[in-house]
Amino acid sequence: MKLQAGYSLGPYEILSSIGAGGMGEVYRAKDSRLEREVAIKVLPPEYSADPDRLRRFEQEAKAASSVNHPNILSVFDIGAHEGSPYVVSELLVGETLRERIGGTPLSTRKLVEYALQIAHGLAAAHDKGIIHRDLKPENIFITRDGRIKILDFGLAKLALPEPVSGGKSQLATREVGTQPGMVLGTVGYMSPEQVRGREVDHRSDLFSFGAILYEMASGKRAFQRDSTADTMSAILKEDPVDPSSTNKTLPSALERIIRHCLEKNAEERFQSARDLAFDLEMISGVSGVAISGPEAAAAQTKKGKRSYILLPIIFLTGILLGAGTTFWKMHARTTTAAPTFQRLTFSRGFLSAARFAPDGQTVLYSAAWSGAPSDIFSTRPQTPVSRSLNLSGAQLLSISSSGEMAILLNPVYAGWRRNGTLARVPIDGGGARNVLDDVDDADWSADGTQLAVIRNTPIKRRVEFPVGKIIYESEGWLSDIRLSRDGRWIGLMEHALAGGDDRGYVIVLDATGKRKVLTEEWNSEAGLAWSPKGDEIWFTASSGGGNLSALRAVTLEGKQRVIASMAGNYLLRDVSKNGEALVAQDNRRREMVGLAPGEQKERDLTWMDWSFPRDISEDGKFVLFEEEGAGGGDLYSVYLRGTDGSPAVRLGDGVAVALSSDMALSNLPVKDGAVTLLPTGSGQPRKLNLDFDVNKLFTATFFHDGKTILIRAAKKSAEQPRTWIYDLETGNSKPLTPEGVAQNTFLSHDEKFVFGKCVDEGDCIYRVPNGEVEKITSLKPNDNVVAAALDPQWFYVAIENTLPRKIEMVNIFTGERKPWREINPPDLAGVIPPANIRIAPAGNAYVYTYRRVLNDLYLARGMN
Repeated sequence: MKLQAGYSLGPYEILSSIGAGGMGEVYRAKDSRLEREVAIKVLPPEYSADPDRLRRFEQEAKAASSVNHPNILSVFDIGAHEGSPYVVSELLVGETLRERIGGTPLSTRKLVEYALQIAHGLAAAHDKGIIHRDLKPENIFITRDGRIKILDFGLAKLALPEPVSGGKSQLATREVGTQPGMVLGTVGYMSPEQVRGREVDHRSDLFSFGAILYEMASGKRAFQRDSTADTMSAILKEDPVDPSSTNKTLPSALERIIRHCLEKNAEERFQSARDLAFDLEMISGVSGVAISGPEAAAAQTKKGKRSYILLPIIFLTGILLGAGTTFWKMHARTTTAAPTFQRLTFSRGFLSAARFAPDGQTVLYSAAWSGAPSDIFSTRPQTPVSRSLNLSGAQLLSISSSGEMAILLNPVYAGWRRNGTLARVPIDGGGARNVLDDVDDADWSADGTQLAVIRNTPIKRRVEFPVGKIIYESEGWLSDIRLSRDGRWIGLMEHALAGGDDRGYVIVLDATGKRKVLTEEWNSEAGLAWSPKGDEIWFTASSGGGNLSALRAVTLEGKQRVIASMAGNYLLRDVSKNGEALVAQDNRRREMVGLAPGEQKERDLTWMDWSFPRDISEDGKFVLFEEEGAGGGDLYSVYLRGTDGSPAVRLGDGVAVALSSDMALSNLPVKDGAVTLLPTGSGQPRKLNLDFDVNKLFTATFFHDGKTILIRAAKKSAEQPRTWIYDLETGNSKPLTPEGVAQNTFLSHDEKFVFGKCVDEGDCIYRVPNGEVEKITSLKPNDNVVAAALDPQWFYVAIENTLPRKIEMVNIFTGERKPWREINPPDLAGVIPPANIRIAPAGNAYVYTYRRVLNDLYLARGMN
C-alpha cells in the first residue's frame, strides 16, 4: 500500500513520495522528535515472509548505520510497517551520478573530485568489513553542494531475485542470501567473480568502481551489450575500448587507474580503496593543468604493489604584469624533473618519526604497527624489509652525527602533546639510558654533544638548550624542534591553543631564546626540518581545511615558497644534506564512540573527519562536539548529536565548550575571541563580552541553573589561568582557585566544590563559592579524573597508560574504589589511546574519542 501524506510511521510523518523502484518506495518524512526531514525507504513485504531474510536485513542495516562518513548515506533507524521493513536515512537533495553523466564525459576535474569522494567512502565502509556489492551510477548521489553520497550499502545482498533474461544490460540479477553459484549485482557493473557466482570481497567493489570511472570518463558504459548474457560474457573475457578514444583530453594516468580497477583477476586490481584514493590524489594535484599523454602519467602500478611512484607536482609561479595586475601561472613539471617517491613501509599503523642515519643510506623510524606498542625500526631503500631494534614502547626523536639516538619512552598523549621520558641509546644496540622526564620532543646539535628539548610543566611548555637551561617558555603547545646545521638557530612550531590543536606558526629561537616568528598562522602544521644547505626551514602546513597539503620553505628573513603542492595529507619527517627527504603519507581521523542510555553496545558517533567531544548532557542523550578537520571549515563547526546515533545538528562556528539544558557555549579563538551562547533549540545566538584571554586556555562547565558557569581561563590582564565562577545575568566573575589551577578542574554534582590540582603539588578541592582549599590524598599517580558521578563524593577516573583504557569510580575523600568499565576501540591499528572521555553523572551513557593515524613512509628524491 502506498503511504499518503500525513500518515505516521512511528515518530515519522510522511510528507510526500519521492520515487519507487525494485527495492521499494522512498518517502520524504518528518522526524517529530528532532524536527528534521528524513528519507524513508519502505521495502517490499516479501522481506517479512522470510525470517532469515528479515534477520539479515536487520544485520545489514545495522552494519551500514555503523559507518559514519560524509560520503556515505547515513542510516538513522529501521522498523516495520504492516509487514514491510523500512529504513530511515538522511534526506538528500540533488541528482544521481547517472543523471549527471547523461551520456557525456565529465571534465577531468569533476571526475577526479567525485572519484576521490567515492574512494574515501568505500574505504570507510571496507574498513568496517562492509561490501556494497551493487555499485552503479544510480547508487551514487551528488548533493547540491557537490558532495558525493553512496547509497544502499548492504542492501544489495538482500534484494529480491529477478530472472536472468534478454534485454539491455541495466537489468539486475540478484540473489536471496549468499548461495554459491548465484549472481548478485547489476549487470554491466558486476565484477567477474560476481558473474561467476563466487564469494566476493572488497575488491569486487573496486571493479564496479572502475566501470563507473570508465563511464564518467567516456560517457559510455564499459560492458554494454545487446543482452544480459552477452554483457556478462564481456565482463569475463573482453577489455573495454580505451576511454581516451572518445575523450581525447583524458589524462593517461587516469586511464591507467581505470584499467587497473578493471583487471579480471582480483589479485591484479588495486588491493584497497585507500590505494586507489592515493593514486587519484596524485591525479587531483594536477587536474587543472594539461597532463594528458604518457609524458605526465604516474609510474605504472602492477598487481597492487608500488616500488616507485612518480608524482606530478604543481608549482605556482607569480608573474607581475602591467600596472599592479598579478596572475598566477600553473604548470606541471615534466617527468624528467618531477620528484620520485619510493615507498619504505608496508604495514598498517601510526608512524611517529623518521630520520636518516649518519651513513646516509639507513632510515630509522618509530611506528606502532597493527595495534602493537611503538617500536623503532631500521630499513634501507634497497629492501622492503624493516628490522626491529627491540625498543618496545619507544618513539624516535633524533639521531646524532655519532650514531646515538634520542628516544622517548612510554609517551602519554594529551591531544597532540605527549609526555614521556627522554633516553639515549646507540643505533647499534645497547641499553637505553634515561635522561629527563616530562619531555615532548628533542633534537641533537650538529656535533652530537648537546640536546635541545621541549619540556612540559603543569602550566607552560619550555625549551631547554642544553638540557637544564631554560631559554624559552610558552603557554601554548610547542612541537617539531630542530637545531640548524650551523648550530645557531632552533626551529620549531608554536601552537597558541594549549589543548593540542595543530594550528600554529613556524618560529626560530637564537641561543638566548630570542623568538622570531617566520610565518603566518597555519590552519594545520606538522613536520619540520632544515633544508640541505641549512638556509631554509622546510615544513608541511595547510592554510585551509584539515589537510597538510603543501611542502613549504621559509628563510630566516620570512621569505616563503611552495616546494610542492600535493593532494591529501603529507608530513615532512626529515631532510638529508644531499637533498633526499622522508615524507609520510598521513591519513588521520578523530573518531568518536559512545554508549546511549539503555543500550548495551557502543556506537560510532563520528560525524565527519575530526569529531571532538566536549560535553555530554546530564541525561546522557546528547553530545556536544566540534568538527576540526576538512569537514569543519577554517573556523571549525559546533554540533549537537544524539548518542542514539541520530543526525548531528550544526549550531554554529567555533570550538565547542560546554552544554546546558537549552544552550551551548562556543569559542572562536582564531578569529576575534568571540565566546557565544548558541541555542540548542529555537532562539538567537548571544555573544558574551568576557574579560578573558580566550586565545589560550578556555574551557567551561554549566551549573545546573544554566545561569552560572565555571570558567577555566586567564584574565586578559593576568599571566596565568585559574578557575572562575561567572554569572551570565550580571556578567560578574569571581576567582575560585589560585592562579595556575585551571586545567582538569571538575565541579562536583552537588556543585559544592571543585576538584583540581593544588598550587604546589598533589590534589585539592576548592569549596564553592569562596574557594576554601582542602588537600586530597586518595588518588594514585596514574589516575586521571574525567567526570563527576551522581554521588558528589565520587568521580570517574581513567587509568593512564592502559589499553583497554580502564575507568574506575573513586571516592575522593575515602579512597574507596570500584571498577566501572573498560573502553577500547575495536581496531587498534593507528590508534592513539582514547581521550576526551565524557560520562553522564549516572554512568548510563558516555562518549570518548581517539585519533586514528595511518602512515606510509616514502623516500623522496628530487625535491628542491
